[in-house]
Amino acid sequence: MQRPAVTAVLAAAALVFAAGCSSGDDEPTHRESPPGREGSGPPSTGKAGADAPPEKGSAKVTRTLTTDLKSPWGLAPLPGGDLLVSSRDEGTITRVDGKTGEKKKVGSVPGVSPGGEGGLLGLALSPAYASDHLVYAYFTTESDNRVARMLYDEKKPSGQQLGAPDTVFKGIPKGMIHNGGRIAFGPDKMLYAGAGETGETGLAQDKKSLGGKILRLTPDGDPAPGNPFGDSPVYSYGHRNVQGLAWDEQKRLWASEFGQDTWDELNEIKAGGNYGWPEAEGKAGEKGFRDPVAQWKTSQASPSGVAYAEGSVWLAGLRGERLWRVPVRGVKGEPEPQDFLKGAYGRLRTVVAAGGDKLWVVTSETDTRGTPEKGDDKILEVQVK
Repeated sequence: MQRPAVTAVLAAAALVFAAGCSSGDDEPTHRESPPGREGSGPPSTGKAGADAPPEKGSAKVTRTLTTDLKSPWGLAPLPGGDLLVSSRDEGTITRVDGKTGEKKKVGSVPGVSPGGEGGLLGLALSPAYASDHLVYAYFTTESDNRVARMLYDEKKPSGQQLGAPDTVFKGIPKGMIHNGGRIAFGPDKMLYAGAGETGETGLAQDKKSLGGKILRLTPDGDPAPGNPFGDSPVYSYGHRNVQGLAWDEQKRLWASEFGQDTWDELNEIKAGGNYGWPEAEGKAGEKGFRDPVAQWKTSQASPSGVAYAEGSVWLAGLRGERLWRVPVRGVKGEPEPQDFLKGAYGRLRTVVAAGGDKLWVVTSETDTRGTPEKGDDKILEVQVK
């Protein structure tokens, strides 16, 4: 489950630099859902105040940065404004110029085994990227889902800039559906990973399983200090399929959750929290389960990526084909979600904060079941408030 020792080659290369990231994931499976229960309401998101975002927000596409992307999934902003984007099905990482949109392949990730909702998924930069130049990736292999890190040598010729992957964590269950896949470093500089339950619903409540969890790791892939279940990487459990992770300025962790037949969710994640699946979907109001802050019918959302900007959490909707806004800063009680870009750009996979009032939004028109693409995929720059 944990990584092998870092190779001497990788360590030496890092020293040199120091000296010089379908339909199954966005549509319900149409199995009978648990009966509804009375809800107790979401956790408080703070007291109302002058610092709260506007009651009615906005989202405007200011430009299309680039087009003709193939099955884009993960997105990692680089220092200076360029972006790294992963191709789920091709197993490649491409650099996109943040000004011109020009694309350059920087390498392939060996060992990726695409299929269904699996493949090369989330990307994240090391917290010490300025000195170690390490890029982390979550991907599906023939046997599992895992996290590896690679040295990104920008001085090498384009197409050969990624070093060999050093696996830092492995053994996450894989399936044709519900592979999770989002990774992100938190304010504590620990690595968080959303792991799906692969359609095996019982994994979500089994704290000994890595499926249906949010995991918290050190950059080297060990269980992070202070995790709620001793020497375990599990941070929260009872999840169906988490593909969005983001923090606000209060260091609260927000995560999206794919529902089955009834409710998609936005959750505020607490260490050791049980988010109910498969016993609860949406606001259950049942002791021992944490209710979502916001929920949607599965036809309206199927939320994948999540970002925080301008006092609100923004969610990219796949089946819902829209961008959702949930104000959370200075909001008392239940926040009122708003939707934008409905149907204008098709399915939306990933959303990442671009600084200030800007977001990067990635479309996802490639069908995971192997049918022809509905159109080429894009990265959009969106101004929000």
